[in-house]
Amino acid sequence: MAAAPTQIEAELYYLIARFLQSGPCNKSAQVLVQELEEHQLIPRRLDWEGKEHRRSFEDLVAANAHIPPDYLLKICERIGPLLDKEIPQSVPGVQTLLGVGRQSLLRDAKDCKSTLWNGSAFAALHRGRPPELPVNYVKPPNVVNITSARQLTGCSRFSHIFPSSAYQHIKMHKRILGHLSSVYCVAFDRSGRRIFTGSDDCLVKIWATDDGRLLATLRGHSAEISDMAVNYENTLIAAGSCDKVVRVWCLRTCAPVAVLQGHSASITSIQFCPSTKGTTRYLTSTGADGTICFWQWHVKTMKFRDRPVKFTERSRPGVQISCSSFSSGGMFITTGSTDHVIRIYYLGSEIPEKIAELESHTDKVVAVQFCNNGDSLRFVSGSRDGTARIWQYQQQEWKSIVLDMATKMTGNNLPSGEDKVTKLKVTMVAWDRYDTTVITAVNNFLLKVWNSVTGQLLHTLSGHDDEVFVLEAHPFDQRIILSAGHDGNIFIWDLDRGTKIRNYFNMIEGQGHGAVFDCKFSPDGNHFACTDSHGHLLLFGFGCSKYYEKIPDQMFFHTDYRPLIRDANNYVLDEQTQQAPHLMPPPFLVDVDGNPHPTKFQRLVPGRENCKDEQLIPQLGYVANGDGEVVEQVIGQQTNDQDESILDGIIRELQREQDLRLINEGDIPHIPINRSYSANGALRSPNMDVSSSPNIGLRRSGQIEGVRQMHNNAPRSQMATERDLMAWSRRVVVNELNTGVSRVQEECRTAKGDIEISLYTVEKKKKPSYTTQRNDYQPSYGRSLRRTQRKRQHTYQTRSNIEHNSQASCQTSGVQEDSASSSEEDETLGTSDASVEDPVIEWQSESSSSDSSSEYSDWTADAGINLQPPKRQTRQATRKICSSSEEENLKSLEDRQKKPKQTRKKKGGLLSMAGEPNEEWFAPQWILDTIPRRSPFVPQMGDELIYFRQGHEAYVRAVRKSKIYSLNLQKQPWNKMDLREQEFVKIVGIKYEVGPPTLCCLKLAFLDPISGKMTGESFSIKYHDMPDVIDFLVLHQFYNEAKERNWQIGDRFRSIIDDAWWFGTVESQQPFQPEYPDSSFQCYSVHWDNNEREKMSPWDMEPIPEGTAFPDEVGAGVPVSQEELTALLYKPQEGEWGAHSRDEECERVIQGINHLLSLDFASPFAVPVDLSAYPLYCTVVAYPTDLNTIRQRLENRFYRRISALMWEVRYIEHNARTFNEPDSPIVKAAKIVTDVLLRFIGDQSCTDILDTYNKIKAEELNSTDAEEPVFRWYIPEMCWC
Repeated sequence: MAAAPTQIEAELYYLIARFLQSGPCNKSAQVLVQELEEHQLIPRRLDWEGKEHRRSFEDLVAANAHIPPDYLLKICERIGPLLDKEIPQSVPGVQTLLGVGRQSLLRDAKDCKSTLWNGSAFAALHRGRPPELPVNYVKPPNVVNITSARQLTGCSRFSHIFPSSAYQHIKMHKRILGHLSSVYCVAFDRSGRRIFTGSDDCLVKIWATDDGRLLATLRGHSAEISDMAVNYENTLIAAGSCDKVVRVWCLRTCAPVAVLQGHSASITSIQFCPSTKGTTRYLTSTGADGTICFWQWHVKTMKFRDRPVKFTERSRPGVQISCSSFSSGGMFITTGSTDHVIRIYYLGSEIPEKIAELESHTDKVVAVQFCNNGDSLRFVSGSRDGTARIWQYQQQEWKSIVLDMATKMTGNNLPSGEDKVTKLKVTMVAWDRYDTTVITAVNNFLLKVWNSVTGQLLHTLSGHDDEVFVLEAHPFDQRIILSAGHDGNIFIWDLDRGTKIRNYFNMIEGQGHGAVFDCKFSPDGNHFACTDSHGHLLLFGFGCSKYYEKIPDQMFFHTDYRPLIRDANNYVLDEQTQQAPHLMPPPFLVDVDGNPHPTKFQRLVPGRENCKDEQLIPQLGYVANGDGEVVEQVIGQQTNDQDESILDGIIRELQREQDLRLINEGDIPHIPINRSYSANGALRSPNMDVSSSPNIGLRRSGQIEGVRQMHNNAPRSQMATERDLMAWSRRVVVNELNTGVSRVQEECRTAKGDIEISLYTVEKKKKPSYTTQRNDYQPSYGRSLRRTQRKRQHTYQTRSNIEHNSQASCQTSGVQEDSASSSEEDETLGTSDASVEDPVIEWQSESSSSDSSSEYSDWTADAGINLQPPKRQTRQATRKICSSSEEENLKSLEDRQKKPKQTRKKKGGLLSMAGEPNEEWFAPQWILDTIPRRSPFVPQMGDELIYFRQGHEAYVRAVRKSKIYSLNLQKQPWNKMDLREQEFVKIVGIKYEVGPPTLCCLKLAFLDPISGKMTGESFSIKYHDMPDVIDFLVLHQFYNEAKERNWQIGDRFRSIIDDAWWFGTVESQQPFQPEYPDSSFQCYSVHWDNNEREKMSPWDMEPIPEGTAFPDEVGAGVPVSQEELTALLYKPQEGEWGAHSRDEECERVIQGINHLLSLDFASPFAVPVDLSAYPLYCTVVAYPTDLNTIRQRLENRFYRRISALMWEVRYIEHNARTFNEPDSPIVKAAKIVTDVLLRFIGDQSCTDILDTYNKIKAEELNSTDAEEPVFRWYIPEMCWC
């Protein structure tokens, strides 16, 4: 007998045996158990007297039932992380039981020590390369040793010369307030000497990197700046805006080069193409209208073509392209859209062409980024579905590696915040400089670093307290990346170690922290610039800050917010001087309140460096305003509403002659820019009636917003003389790149482009792999341009949408234009996808009248009656740009509208051979029915329901089995929240999606079972009526009635099936599924009289009244009478029809509709749309309705409450707006019908709908007179007799 084992040894033997039993080595486990019993290695049992007794292995298992078979494995998995806390391993995240040294599970503190190298060790070369320091080297090597070694060997590692700890010395040089609104865009020029900022105050500003000076302001946009780009030659800057326009300026002179108008909604991204094809270059812009425009321009003349190559990618209304990225060689550009699709375009041919659509994401694609190097065709995409994907073109396919944001680090503790949110979303993606790793920002405030080849999670970086939307890789150091977010934190990270190097917090005195919206490194890596939500520019860098201390904290030009006038081509002039902004003489430098800065700061303005002090002080005087009060004002800013006097003309002529003489003599002294004139035209002395207190600003009396209100500050000296223009024309705001540098960079980009074309050509010739097995990296394939499934509709909002109520200058950017992308059959791009765009008509930008068109309706009344349906969003008037070929544009617009929408099914077209729509597109009968029925259930706004999870799961299984349409199981509500078997809910949102099949989408709010009030939580479902699938939504009223019946075994019942009564007997009651023991769903087993057996739900069973007529033949059915059907319908509750009964209200509204139909403008909405005349209507409108249908439903008492009626009335305007142009007469007429009928329904005391119409018409006429909108209602003259 072997020596008695220790307690630990005996327990280890036991755990080994249990582990073997749970795996494939059962025979080994049996042998081991036998040997354990034979050698008495099983721990002995102690009795109550402390005596030991032998026991069998089975006894030991029974005594330790709490120990699972994999207990030993779990212990091994826990040891590593626990040890890491005390003694970190050399390679974080690697779990092994067989490690050695610092990877060993038996390591101690001695193993972690490393000897310091002497100087000669750094000079030793390994295969011609400098040595690599051990991972556990205590501290960065001494710079003297590194320098000495470099002198000896001629080479050294960059990480030794410049350790990542050196970035700790970066400091914030200056925080400058230069904008009045949030600044979402910042960029460096190609030399790194200039910084550009684009803000929501519609301005683009140019700053000096070295000292922070404000050099110029680029004016012209009328809405927020959404993106900016500098071309590779450093000669142009382009800015896109929510005003739908792209403006391009010359960097040297700030002169406008082009105003590009090709979008009908906000610009979402803008990029200069890196490719170099002779003298041809491209600028691309993407928009919220679902289009991407390729603007061609000439590199030498800087002339842009008026018409872009344009791709419209709208698989349905509301689709927006949200992001884009060029490959490093410029041969490819990829875009991400709100319809979940990634599109890739190829520029290696004569014109840009679309080559792929990738549909692997299941939610909006919010970020795409091509890799930095041209040795592979790779890019990364990030989506709100909680994944990022690394795509690579191989064997004619774009294959992807999935990066799941739910993946957690192994071997380390979870970072704080890992489980903060339930639904993970990617907010930003980036590559490191050498494309070794991919970095993703997640909405749980963490950054995750992934191996770009294998998809392995390397590091999880924690530190942010809010979402991160900025990831910026260092321009040449692959170890470094910047992150910034809405928490005001800016982090510098070491990607190799997964550690934080430095943190900056954007705390603004008196205002809390400012969210950081953008951040960029300078090309040399010595500086980076950030912008924030409060209008600041933050400058960071190495070295001394003394140059930045010489500038003020607030820098504005007094002309920044002066009004502009626009010509037919959208070029701008300063309203008061009638000059182009770039030709106006140097402005004054003021603070945010409009107060001029002291003279030492005025000399920071380009063109004012050598002015005398008296020439830098705005002159003030006393003048009378329109109210007869005397106020203090900058004399040079007085407006001259009267004609110029004779003296004015004489003085102006003398000044001009003196300027010419000085120019001819070569002596050009600086004349005071703020030359002031008195009221009678004489030149005033600076000392006469002038106060030059530095506290006096440029604001006029009654103006309170400082620099923004400086509209009338136009000194006459601001009227540029010829000398001013000549001197100003010689200024250089941004220098071009050195010729040699520019040539080398161009050659490098050309080489990268050639490599990309070569890679694409080679992979295109390879045989595609059609393997269906997925490997560990979960590759997904996107080869065809055909859409395999219809994607779920989402909405995307730009800042303009979100803030249009608070920003006076904002314009609505969401456009509900119904244009479609290429048809299903298009395998390659044709004229339907890419076209040279004609001059574009900008249609009215407005949201749909019903929120249900793009989002769920917001009807959320807790109790009682809500007589106000969801409000339509405020419409913003937009300037219509006239075109010389308007008929041609209208025709092209109609052509775009006629394109078929993408569907869930690939087979079948929109129209039959006869030109009629295919029946599969028709709205199903259960939606069109005007007679109320118990089944199938037709949802109505405000319904209180019992939701049965089992029934919903059965519906999902049936859809997947029949392959009716594509379903994502991860999107089902039970996978996103904890759902019980049955839930008490209320319908707070309804929308319908065009088929086939037509889907009903519901937003269900949880109700408290006791109080009946909403809890604030909700979930969404979509479904359609399917044969042999039981309703899983039951009205709460029917559910309560069924519970009260309390069916017992042997009870007789009847049930309606196909409009007939069928009879049966209750046999038993048990849960339909054991895992849902408390569910009433199909809990009764019944025996029908025809000897069939079935599972039934209690609400589908009715008691048999006395005197009921039974069928002549046992097992047959009896027809249901109309009275019986009516008795089974929903009974309205108190308040659901306001102060009146349902019958009274229905009759009142029926009479109102009858009167409304007597008016001419309501006639188009009297009957259903004729599908033979408009065959595409059913492919665009999911829920057709009209006044006659509504009247029939009122007559049949179809609506369960008044809010359901109002919801359907709104759909009249919604459908008209969906199918027609927003500004068309039919849409305006639909708006009138809807507004009149809604107000009539809401006012229960009103009996004359014509009186309501007259009131609304009068209100509209009054409002149009006051506001002067772009359009008025189209109301034909009619007789009221």
